[in-house]
Amino acid sequence: MGQNGPSVSKLGLGCMRMSSIWGSPTPDEAESIATIHEALDHGINFLNTGDFYGAGHNEMLIGKAIKRRRNDAFISVKFGAIFHNGQWLGMDLRPVSIKNFINYSLTRLGIETIDLYQPSRMDNSVPLEDIIGTVADLIKEGKVRHIGVSEISADQLREANSIHPISALEIGYSLADRQIENELLPTAKELGIGVVAFANTAEGLLTGELKAPLADSDYRNHFSRFQGENLISNLEKVEVLKELANNKGLTPTQLAIAWVKEQGEYIMPLVSMSRRSRLPENIAAMDIVFTKEEMNTLNTTFAIGAVKGSTYLQR
Repeated sequence: MGQNGPSVSKLGLGCMRMSSIWGSPTPDEAESIATIHEALDHGINFLNTGDFYGAGHNEMLIGKAIKRRRNDAFISVKFGAIFHNGQWLGMDLRPVSIKNFINYSLTRLGIETIDLYQPSRMDNSVPLEDIIGTVADLIKEGKVRHIGVSEISADQLREANSIHPISALEIGYSLADRQIENELLPTAKELGIGVVAFANTAEGLLTGELKAPLADSDYRNHFSRFQGENLISNLEKVEVLKELANNKGLTPTQLAIAWVKEQGEYIMPLVSMSRRSRLPENIAAMDIVFTKEEMNTLNTTFAIGAVKGSTYLQR
C-alpha cells in the first residue's frame, strides 16, 4: 500500500454495513463478527471503518472480532464526519478534535495503534497542513502507523503528500464512476500512493439486479442517476455487463469488482459485506481475467460520462 507502505491484501473488507447507518436496522452482530473472522482466515486483512459508522458501534464490533487476532488485521479508520440523529452536520478536522477522536477510536477498537488513519474528506476551514500535521504527530506518539486521505482532489493529494508521506487514497471508483481517471488516479500512481476503491457496483447499479422504477422507499431515488429516463438509459448499459457476465458464468457484481482490480496493481477493491455468504463470490472475483475484447467492450460501454446523472459519489 503506497510506495513505502505496508503489504496488505488485494481485496479489502468494508465493515460499514455491519452497523446501523442512516436509520437502517443493525445487522446480526454474531454474523458480522463471523464474517470478519472468515475474511481473516482467507487472508483478507484490510478492515475498513469510520469512527462515525453506527456512532462508534462499528469500531466496537471490529474490536470484538479482532480481540485475539490483532496481528492478523490491518485497521483503517476514517474520522472527522459529524452526525446527529443520523443526519450529517459537517466536518470537524481541527487538531484538537483529531486528538480527541483518536483516543475514542483506540478505546472502542481495544488496540494501541491504528494502522491507517485518515480524514473522511477535507474541511476547507482547516489548513491541510494542520490536518496532516496532526496525524503525523500521532504517528510520533505511536497511536497511528500510516496516514491516508479520502475523497480529495489531485492538488490536495500532492499537498498532503508533501507534508507527510501518504500511504493510501480512499475514493469511489467503478465502471460507472471513472472521472478520477483524468487527474486523481494518475497523481496517486505518480506519487506511489495506494488506492482503496469503494462503491465498485456504484450503489448497486452494476449488480444487474435493479429494475426501473425503484421503490418509493429506496434512498437512491434522491440521486439523478436513479431517476426516470436516466435510470432506464443506465440499465441498458448494465445489460452489456450482464451479458458478458453470463457468457463467463459469473455475476455482474463479480465483473464490476474484477474490472476495478484490473485497473492497476496499486488499486484495492474495497467491498462492503456483513454476511459470510458473500465472501466466496467476492474472493473469486479477484481471479477473474478479461480478454482484450472484453475489456474494450466494458471501457467503451462505460466510458467516462456515459452513465447519466450523478450520485453523492460525484462531489
